[in-house]
Amino acid sequence: MSDAGVAGTGHDRFHTLVRTLRQQCPWDRAQTHASLVPYLVEETYELVDALQALDPDDPATYAAVVEELGDVLFQVEFHAVVGAEEGHFSIAEVTAGIHDKLVRRHPHVFGDVTADDAATVVANWDEIKRAEKHRRSVLDGVANSLPALALADQLMGKAAGVGFDWPDVDGPRAKLHEELAEFDAAVGTDTPDPAAVAEELGDVLMSVVSIARHLGVDPELALRAAAHKFRDRFAAVEQRAATAGVDLGTADLTALDALWDDVKAAERGDGPPATGEQSPVGPSPDGCGSVPPASVGPS
Repeated sequence: MSDAGVAGTGHDRFHTLVRTLRQQCPWDRAQTHASLVPYLVEETYELVDALQALDPDDPATYAAVVEELGDVLFQVEFHAVVGAEEGHFSIAEVTAGIHDKLVRRHPHVFGDVTADDAATVVANWDEIKRAEKHRRSVLDGVANSLPALALADQLMGKAAGVGFDWPDVDGPRAKLHEELAEFDAAVGTDTPDPAAVAEELGDVLMSVVSIARHLGVDPELALRAAAHKFRDRFAAVEQRAATAGVDLGTADLTALDALWDDVKAAERGDGPPATGEQSPVGPSPDGCGSVPPASVGPS
């Protein structure tokens, strides 16, 4: 479905459109590189959502990816138009730069270097990049603006590349227990120091990321999936509460936890479905639901 000529013509039209918007639209004229950053971040996350929702049996999901790729491309083009307007760089320099960089970083394709597997390609890429950037540390170049989990993952992964790492997952698992003990000590005082608590909690999270890396799990994607699961389950809890006449705002934790457990049971197939049936949690005289005892808090 690709055609270089059509793509080139389409990009020319798009480039002209973005320049026109910059010249004639009051909102576009008011933007700067700095003011556009939130939109770039937002559009990038929307693209990630669309990519994660891809379904080979649903053409609409691919249409959504096309739309979100276009939104990200608009941000790239917008920055290039602003850069050209200010006399700093143009879209031609952007495309030429990425073209030449990819050629340099793939000497096994465009040169005489041999790379028989993906790991060798990555190692060559990192070494070429380090030489190009004149970097002193293997950690130089890791973007500080990355989401925290991804930042931690990349930093520890770079350090592992030069041997600063445990040989297996047992190391970070033991470290996690150590950090949890230090966290407990920080919060267990009569007057916990918020800065100390935050520091120890950060160390706990770093250990969790290290475990994920050793297991080959992307911590950012894992937490995102868990957050989505929480969203879906809580929506089911809201629906069950409405069906049962339970007011979430006034229900006690036991009632809420029972609703949560009902939803989890329905997911496993050993409980009533989350929709369509009356929840076994019925309203009690106090409006909080007549429920059996349950453990505190969702799990």
